[in-house]
Amino acid sequence: MSLITLTDPRSPISEAYRTLRTNLSFYSLDNPIRTLVVTSPAAGEGKSTTVANLAVTMAQSGRKTILVDCDLRRPSLHDYFGLKAEPGLTDMVVSGEDTPPLQETSVENLWLLASGAKPPNPADLLGSRKVDQVIAQLVEMADIILFDAPPVIAVTDAAVLGAKVDGALLVLSAGKTRRDHAERAKEMLEQAKVRIVGTALTNAPKDDSIGGYYG
Repeated sequence: MSLITLTDPRSPISEAYRTLRTNLSFYSLDNPIRTLVVTSPAAGEGKSTTVANLAVTMAQSGRKTILVDCDLRRPSLHDYFGLKAEPGLTDMVVSGEDTPPLQETSVENLWLLASGAKPPNPADLLGSRKVDQVIAQLVEMADIILFDAPPVIAVTDAAVLGAKVDGALLVLSAGKTRRDHAERAKEMLEQAKVRIVGTALTNAPKDDSIGGYYG
């Protein structure tokens, strides 16, 4: 897995991620977003790639950034950075450890809290009070915390986690995400009292006059 914001930082795709970073930064100046869940309606819509590249651009702007893999069923963020899946979030929650097992990435200002061992009950673990405590600890350690969560329609994890943070970003894939799935995901998040701060569209063709394509 490669991160285009690192391999080709001058590409239109990388610029799109920086634009997303800027839009999120200006979303609410009076009450800035410190904790953000990134999810999608269904699998294969690019949420993990989006959150990983967004984290890179956040860190490159000088903000201390922690990326947390909360897709406990299919964790992948450690692969993007060539790191280990364990120890991670689940190990911290189960063991009661007070210090998050953060891993340094190759990007300055960016740390990863990997998923850890796969639990039998991801939604229950993410809904626990201990996860509330972990989030509070992470906020004291960084400027922005980004969480990768499973698809909304498939399982309840994203809604459970989203209710604990400042907001959620919904990733949609042009030509792939079904309209009814997007609407259902939005309804499910709103029913869980999750603040949807916006959507990110992947695989959208860009105006040729500007050059290139968004990925």
